[in-house]
Amino acid sequence: MMISRPLGFSVSICLRSLVLMGMFLLSGAWLAGEVAAQTTWYQFRGPTGQGIAEHAELPTQWGPEQNIAWKQEVPGLGWSSPVVADGRIFLTTAVPTSDDKKADQSLRTVCLSAETGEIIWNVEVFLQDGQTAPRIHGKNSHASPTPYLEGGMVYVHYGHMGTACLRQKDGAIVWTTQELRYRPTHGNGGSPVVWQDHLIFSIDGSDMQAVIALDKATGQVAWKTERNVEDIPKYFSFSTPLLIDVDGQAQLISAGSGVVMALEPGTGKEIWRAGYGKGYSVVPRPIFAGGLVYVCTGYDRATLIAIRPDGQGDVTDSHVAFIVDRNVPLNPSPVAVGKSIYMVSDNGILTCLDGLTGDVVWRERIGGNFSASLLLGGGLLYLLDEAGKTTVVRPGDQFEAVAESDLGERALSSMGVDGNAILLRTENALYRIVD
Repeated sequence: MMISRPLGFSVSICLRSLVLMGMFLLSGAWLAGEVAAQTTWYQFRGPTGQGIAEHAELPTQWGPEQNIAWKQEVPGLGWSSPVVADGRIFLTTAVPTSDDKKADQSLRTVCLSAETGEIIWNVEVFLQDGQTAPRIHGKNSHASPTPYLEGGMVYVHYGHMGTACLRQKDGAIVWTTQELRYRPTHGNGGSPVVWQDHLIFSIDGSDMQAVIALDKATGQVAWKTERNVEDIPKYFSFSTPLLIDVDGQAQLISAGSGVVMALEPGTGKEIWRAGYGKGYSVVPRPIFAGGLVYVCTGYDRATLIAIRPDGQGDVTDSHVAFIVDRNVPLNPSPVAVGKSIYMVSDNGILTCLDGLTGDVVWRERIGGNFSASLLLGGGLLYLLDEAGKTTVVRPGDQFEAVAESDLGERALSSMGVDGNAILLRTENALYRIVD
């Protein structure tokens, strides 16, 4: 079922479609320019934060003995995605200090050579007490947020356990902070972003729901904005904020349980918000294309909400363009291609939507279970399932599978890109995949 007319919708469909079509073209040009200008995969889901490596020529076929430049085992367990800059790849991981069931966890940052996979440095940032550590979900880890790279620094975030800044060169710790303690549910997941002098992330635990900006030079709190949402069954979420530009104004889009907020990234002042009832455990990162913000609303049954971001205050009844409520992902983030939106549900149904109306263009069952976000590279879609199989699909008005590849290892992390190579993290190792 697709709900296409929210409460308060009054603009004619024809006029809206013409306006949004123009905005789609402008947004697409802006995104393409952004991708072309960035050459490193420095944050979760790449330069735009939306899983786009449009100008990369990525391999479409690989296996354990095919098109693998190198494989490097990574100590411990972490589901953060690989990021890369200046010939170096960065990951976080959690290494148990003993074989005890409640062992302490050494929360570490690892730097690898992009050329050889060799571990250059491996630094402990925090030590988590295993006796008091909150339980995590079976599909989570103690090191799931993805690092952010900028200005020779690597910013790492371990949720309630703290945040830190290290030098990319040698792993020297510049600062750490554990000031922002809260009670997580099922562990941590949302990654940080950088805006000018601020390192920004969402906190969505059972006892605190807020968006936080730290001074990236010192780690001190620059601003904190509460979500102020009530009457939802569960308050925890794991989404990563997205920075967008709306008519020359920067907006920080942060989705949490029950609500998505747009904030001024410099001050934390709220610009607008849209509610979505009782949705919780929101994981997918929002995307922005064609003048619309697309948000997946989480458990127990996800919907995809498209919102016009030019409003003020509560825009739930005035700026929601459409809602889709079938086969919406709980975990994988979607991707925009031209004027289409592609999303894969956790149980392996790939959907192509008209990004202007929410109408379904086609659906296809891929099979498998999915947690990793979609990747667009070289004009192709890459879908990595939890068993390590990747399906490559050509975007278009009809479903067209290009190739399948299988590493046969558990994989929950989203892919990274380095030039024309894919960086794929499994439960035990990192792979560099090339043609």
